[in-house]
Amino acid sequence: MTGRATLVGTGLALASLALTVDNLRRLRVPDAAAVPTVESLAVLLPVRDEAAVVERCVRSLVAAASRWPGPVRVLVLDDGSTDGTSEILDALASEHAVVTVLSGSPTPSGWLGKPWACHHLAAAAGGASCLVFVDADVVLAEAALTSSVALLRDAGLGLVCPYPRQVAGGAAERLVQPLLQWSWLSTLPLGLAESSPRPSLAAANGQLLVVDAAVYARAGGHAAVRGEVLEDMALLRAVKGAGGRGVVADGTDVATCRMYDGWPALRDGYTKSLWSAFGSPVGAAGASSLLVLAHVVPAVAALRGSRVGAVGYLASVASRLLVARRVGGRVVPDCWAHPASVLTLVGLTADSFARRRRGALRWKGRAVEVAR
Repeated sequence: MTGRATLVGTGLALASLALTVDNLRRLRVPDAAAVPTVESLAVLLPVRDEAAVVERCVRSLVAAASRWPGPVRVLVLDDGSTDGTSEILDALASEHAVVTVLSGSPTPSGWLGKPWACHHLAAAAGGASCLVFVDADVVLAEAALTSSVALLRDAGLGLVCPYPRQVAGGAAERLVQPLLQWSWLSTLPLGLAESSPRPSLAAANGQLLVVDAAVYARAGGHAAVRGEVLEDMALLRAVKGAGGRGVVADGTDVATCRMYDGWPALRDGYTKSLWSAFGSPVGAAGASSLLVLAHVVPAVAALRGSRVGAVGYLASVASRLLVARRVGGRVVPDCWAHPASVLTLVGLTADSFARRRRGALRWKGRAVEVAR
């Protein structure tokens, strides 16, 4: 059985490598030199207790907005911050006329905090024909807005997520964060995902999400995903369900993001949402088993002298390496530790379900699941 598992795992690793190569060829990239058609744009930033990062984010939004050829507004919603974020935002709004700060209202029953904040922002965007949602830990390049909206329009998409380059500092971040891009580049056929309405063929990232305002309204906006922990994925599925097309893109050169600083923050961040990433406990167990079979079993077999296992391990490393080179990640020694990265992700997934069963899932002082 061990030999058969190694053979099957190696086959899966090779298939994953082949898909990675094909996806990297197909992956759309915003063109920094692109000049979009003049239209009204709203840049929407929900924040809650982001004093450490919000100034850098907003200043990057202002710089990117200065390159926009038409009407543009930067709307920031302060969602009950208590850490000094409000004072920073007030100062920025006084300094930059393009910035408007809104005050959040209590989250209604049936809603989670971020979808409610995004819904509030979209309603305040008025007649904007294009909406850009940004997270507070993101820093935009000056060409981010022009290039991302041009990609949306030129490709005929309803929604596009230029995936920011993920900045990883300590060992825990370097172990887990590179899996964000690698996971969909190695498992999701982008050619099909862009137009297929199937929920399983969807990948999105709310760190930087660009959506046509009419398509957003037709899909029901964030009201359609009001109780979703992974509201970005749910919004893309709603857009596809309404007849739109959407996909992730390579945003390495248009934005950066450091999601977490250290293991405690990373663990809390992942466990708050991983339970919902696979649809059900059965789905999570199935996905975790396949990941272990493809990217851990061959490596263990290789340590025991299996040549087949060595082929599988090298295929996994090659897939991770190709993605790292494309998205600005570290190659050595990080890619060689890929089996450890996969095991860490599986452990975080199990921890997420355990915390959910205990009712211990919270983020920034709020429950992360709608009460039923």
